[in-house]
Amino acid sequence: MPALVLGAIGVVFGDIGTSPLYTMQEVFLPEYGLKPMHSTVLGVLSLVTWGLITVVAVKYVSLVMRADNRGEGGIMALMTMAQRAVGTGSTRMRRIVMLMALLGAALFFGDGVITPSISVLSAVEGLEVVAPHLEHWVVPLAVLVLLGLFWLQRHGTAKVGALFGPICVLWFAALATIGVWNIIQAPEVLFALNPVHAVHFFREHGVAAFIALGAVVLCVTGAEALYTDMGHFGRKPIRLAWFFFVMPALLLNYYGQGGLLLHHPDAISNPFYHAVPDWARYPMIGLATAAAVIASQAVISGAFSVTRQAIQLGFVPRMQVVHTSPDAIGHIFLPWVNRLLMVAVILTVVAFGSSKALGGAYGIAVTGTMAIDTILVMMVAKRLWNWNWLVVLPVGLALLTVDLAFFGANTLKIPDGGWFPLVMGLCLFTVMTTWRRGRELVVREIKQGGLALQPFIENIAEHPPTRVPGTAIFLTANQSSVPHALLHNLKHNKVLHERNVLLTAETLETPVADADERIEITALGGDFFLLTLRFGFAEDPDIPQSLALCGRRGLDFDMMDTTFFLSRETIVADTRRPGMALWRDKLFAFLSRNALPATAFFQIPGNRLIELGAQVEI
Repeated sequence: MPALVLGAIGVVFGDIGTSPLYTMQEVFLPEYGLKPMHSTVLGVLSLVTWGLITVVAVKYVSLVMRADNRGEGGIMALMTMAQRAVGTGSTRMRRIVMLMALLGAALFFGDGVITPSISVLSAVEGLEVVAPHLEHWVVPLAVLVLLGLFWLQRHGTAKVGALFGPICVLWFAALATIGVWNIIQAPEVLFALNPVHAVHFFREHGVAAFIALGAVVLCVTGAEALYTDMGHFGRKPIRLAWFFFVMPALLLNYYGQGGLLLHHPDAISNPFYHAVPDWARYPMIGLATAAAVIASQAVISGAFSVTRQAIQLGFVPRMQVVHTSPDAIGHIFLPWVNRLLMVAVILTVVAFGSSKALGGAYGIAVTGTMAIDTILVMMVAKRLWNWNWLVVLPVGLALLTVDLAFFGANTLKIPDGGWFPLVMGLCLFTVMTTWRRGRELVVREIKQGGLALQPFIENIAEHPPTRVPGTAIFLTANQSSVPHALLHNLKHNKVLHERNVLLTAETLETPVADADERIEITALGGDFFLLTLRFGFAEDPDIPQSLALCGRRGLDFDMMDTTFFLSRETIVADTRRPGMALWRDKLFAFLSRNALPATAFFQIPGNRLIELGAQVEI
């Protein structure tokens, strides 16, 4: 448990742990019209305090993390639970849940681009405080730090966590120490623990206070990463780390910055670094940069987890998944996702150039995802946990009110950069929905164009072709019709294998398939068999390994005497067919051409494989 707690501190809490670098500074930007006066500082601190308690401690750590899908977290895992809660009878409701989750996942990826950018820039900008003449080096240094971070990803979450854990512990210890030092200078700042100060803040400043919520929300960014990364470390280590170490350190530091502002309002230009003693500023810049790298790690690991789940559930094209730990299934690395994130993050840093410029873009994506999380988890609480409506409604409305208040305040920042994560999220949402719909259309075309299987088998029995020794396995998505690859083999080679197996791989709404549901075998007569292999959405579908288990069910496979047949579909866009717009058809065809081949995805050995082409019009 101590090792897991340390690893969780090193990976999961980096994002929320670097929020003190920029939150207070962002709240008191001139455009919000707030001055660092006594009442204002206490009001903002009260909002920060109760934001951390409500959104992170109560909602995510205590409530949402209960919705673990057999240990897996994240919005895709929550979607499968919500769909299970809705049931199979309501197709429309299941689709609404799916679209909400896809939108939340798309916004999460948008947050995954901005978090590394703003965190690293904020840390390196400490140079502007201690050495203003080095200001022009901030962006190049930030880019170098980010390149190093993305290079580290190939070594795996476990190794990265072991490296970052001690650094992050030192970071939170430093946050707490700086906070205590400044609180001693202005102990009256502790009155902000009383939520009455937050109420007075709204009464006194009205619209300006609501607008300031768009900056206050920065203190809770990273809460979604806690839930998404749950599959890496587990629920208990994350909870222990939060309540007994991370949350106290964060609150102490925010209160320390508030205490500084009470006596030195001019420190608002960068309250975090001004709260640090002069002799410790250079070491603090180095430690803050390391912490910012760790902050980026939280969302990058989360992006890997969400993408892997989306691949298995059929929302994203197949791509390579590298396991970086022999023991933990959740420790993964996706090279393509890593490259795309790296390019997007570096372009964002260069384009915006400062954390202040990025502040306008930060928040809207994560608050949108938080609101969707609340709705889905309340559905799970009512249908799966059997909560009473008298509990679900007030809890759900209270949490949703907080989420929508933060989201509404952030919509005002759309012209100042908030459009950026929304555009990214819209693009990713389009890709995911296009891939999902495209696969549905392909399966529809295959089903419509295929011969009925049972009459075909009966005809083979009446007019037997030449049989050759061995087993032929035909991968198909439609077990009621004859696979194109089987027809091609019979038509061109004029032969049929002694034993023919029609194999379908299905993905379940649970992370790992149970032993009794993994394999289903149906004998059709004439040495034809239907074989269904089921995998969880957090598993790698290894077909040869699963075939080795079929012997226990009476269907043995000798891999040296088995040949796999697969139809490789070439997608052709056809405007005459109903389905999607032409541009979406072309987008799907492009994604299909660049997806990882099914043979590699299912780990089928290349020397036992025959691929036959098939053209599918959608």
